[in-house]
Amino acid sequence: MEATEKTMFGGRARRADAQRTVSTILAAAERVLSADPAATMEQIAVAAGVARTTVHRRFANRDALVTAMSTWAASRFADAVDAARPESSPPLIALYQVTANVLRVKIDWAYAMSRPADPDSQVAAVHAEVERRCDGLFRRAAEAGVLRQDVDRTWARRVFYALIHEAAAGGPETIDPDESAQRVVDTLLTGLGPRRPENS
Repeated sequence: MEATEKTMFGGRARRADAQRTVSTILAAAERVLSADPAATMEQIAVAAGVARTTVHRRFANRDALVTAMSTWAASRFADAVDAARPESSPPLIALYQVTANVLRVKIDWAYAMSRPADPDSQVAAVHAEVERRCDGLFRRAAEAGVLRQDVDRTWARRVFYALIHEAAAGGPETIDPDESAQRVVDTLLTGLGPRRPENS
């Protein structure tokens, strides 16, 4: 292998190692800060199995680390919605899949997802795009008869978000995302009153 190829592949390996280290730190920070929001960088380093200097090399301070966590979680959030193919899957299937996928992210990244986003941040931009796609899914659902044609989509989206938030509140030890998604969508579509007979 020529020297240039060695340099190229060596650089790729180093970048991959660096990314794995960052991912490990972010995951450890989520665990530690979920349990103790006042936890220190040193405690996070211990949980990640790296030196404190390694954490500080990648994140200048605790605020920078928390911002990186929020950005990372927002990226996972966008990926979760994208994986459900809300613009092309049948609306009811897409609604269930979006719900299950998003619940997994909210459960795994509860602390990061709970942080308020700066209006000009990448996190805010991701949430605005997800909101747009959710509105489009609800429009398709109304056109397909899954939702009423006259449904207030803004209100429906707010109720949907609130249901997902509550479904995720129990934590990873008590929540099955697929079962919870079924419950969320059923509540959204049928409410909590008695079911009407098919021919009523």
